Amino acid sequence: MSVTRVAYRYAQALLDLSVEQNIVEKVNADMVQLSNVCTESKDFANLLGSPIVDSKKKNDIFKVLFESKMEKISIEFMNLIIKNSRENILPQIADSFINLYKKKNNILDVTVTSATKLDNTAKKKIVEKIKKHFNGTIEMIEKVDASLIGGFIIQIDDKQIDASISSQLTNLKNILLN
Repeated sequence: MSVTRVAYRYAQALLDLSVEQNIVEKVNADMVQLSNVCTESKDFANLLGSPIVDSKKKNDIFKVLFESKMEKISIEFMNLIIKNSRENILPQIADSFINLYKKKNNILDVTVTSATKLDNTAKKKIVEKIKKHFNGTIEMIEKVDASLIGGFIIQIDDKQIDASISSQLTNLKNILLN
């Protein structure tokens, strides 16, 4: 079974359990925190994948790092994952949980890449345009890429709207060369 499928199943089980205990928001915050730690700390990511460090030591490290900051159910869940020697997929489990949470609560991630930082008016216009086609909460992730020259690129799930000057110039170049 693929890592993605295993991570999804663990995440779904955690989501079901947190819904049952009515602590979905808190567990989501825990998974966001875990995902951030895995992304930001190479040492932590290496620890998760290390076969040299035994599971007892990993459990102790998790307790020190997270016990006072996370819900009991999240800690117990991570202990179970470590006990089953699946700690190397904890980042994928956390990401899968976050995605399931967003899907359940109708939250859409929208990534907007622009040549310069967008002002509030531009952000509101983009959100309004997207809300015409999507009912739910929109979380905007902003990125700045000066190579776009101007304009923007919007990514929603697997769709992309490219209204950048650089892509328009590339298209024009291709037309002129043909």
